[in-house]
Amino acid sequence: MIRGEPSFTVGIEEEYLLVDKETRDLVVDPPDALMSRCEAELAERVSPEFMQSQIEVGTSKRESVREAAAELAELRRCIARVAADYNLAPIAASTHPFAQWDAQKHTRKERYDVLARDMQAVVRRLLICGMHVHVGLDDDELRIDLMQQISYFLPHLLALSTSSPFWRGEITGLKCYRLSVFEELPRTGLPESFDSFGEYQRHVDAMVSAGLIEDATKIWWDVRPSARYPTLEMRVADVCTRMEDGVTIAALYVSLMRMLYELKRDNQRWRKYANMLIQENRWRAQRYGFDEGLVDFGKGEVVRYGELLEEILSLVSGHAERLDCLAEVQHARDILNRGTSAHRQLAIYDAAMAAGAEKREALTQVVDFLIEETVPAQRH
Repeated sequence: MIRGEPSFTVGIEEEYLLVDKETRDLVVDPPDALMSRCEAELAERVSPEFMQSQIEVGTSKRESVREAAAELAELRRCIARVAADYNLAPIAASTHPFAQWDAQKHTRKERYDVLARDMQAVVRRLLICGMHVHVGLDDDELRIDLMQQISYFLPHLLALSTSSPFWRGEITGLKCYRLSVFEELPRTGLPESFDSFGEYQRHVDAMVSAGLIEDATKIWWDVRPSARYPTLEMRVADVCTRMEDGVTIAALYVSLMRMLYELKRDNQRWRKYANMLIQENRWRAQRYGFDEGLVDFGKGEVVRYGELLEEILSLVSGHAERLDCLAEVQHARDILNRGTSAHRQLAIYDAAMAAGAEKREALTQVVDFLIEETVPAQRH
């Protein structure tokens, strides 16, 4: 039984990389004062990440996507303003174009020290950033049910968010290389399927009692029931360089949630597909972004992403209108027409190389683009 419409509140978390504005490389040892000042201004809305060259922000619980977007803009501006005093700048990209992971240092914090000790080389390579979107679903059973249904749409969201085409100065051939790095960790990827929240909790408890994990925060699926809030947390997306693109991902996600909720309320549901099928679309989104289409499993064929996007927009537009984020959802068409951050990074690199730039100079131009696009009003 469903207890009434969920709150559908929204919270957005983003991770950024901190670059030295002279070298355009990542800062290895950012000054302690930078984080102290950010915390003084933003309190619990900012935190260190695993690498010292990273910083994470998170909005408050917001009643609408628009409110979350306004707060996220404030957070980006604050980080950029404080970082500028140390000749640093944040970039919202899931990988840095040429940074070397083995030059980085992890943040000295008990949780990260344990990760470094337990995971060894795979976590030392974790020089990646993501975006997480929390949607308020106050009923535990509903969270588990919708987690399994929303999995179908995760590749579609990933394809719109890609921002990690480079790794260690090389073109990877993938629009989203971040997931290739992240999947070296355990308990990642598509979520497991459970018949109830109790069944999910029993599996978590079994892992905790065996000493494998301390709690459910160390389950890093593409979408998961948050261990801290009554939300369903989407984690598959790259962090979007342009903030409005990330807001579109959040708007699509919450609108899809409301669509799936109404299906359930009316004793219907989205057709369930095996993870092995969804994984194929996930790989296509990781490899090609939206360039080569995704599989429509109802039709049993690869379909152009533009067609699939229009189908999604027709499914969710009414729900987006109710949630006051229709314009944000429709911005997905702009992303498709313009390209994601990954497309634009590669275009800038190719143009620089074609103009006779050395490889490092071409990569530096990509970093400059990322600095400008992350906080466009903040030009230093």
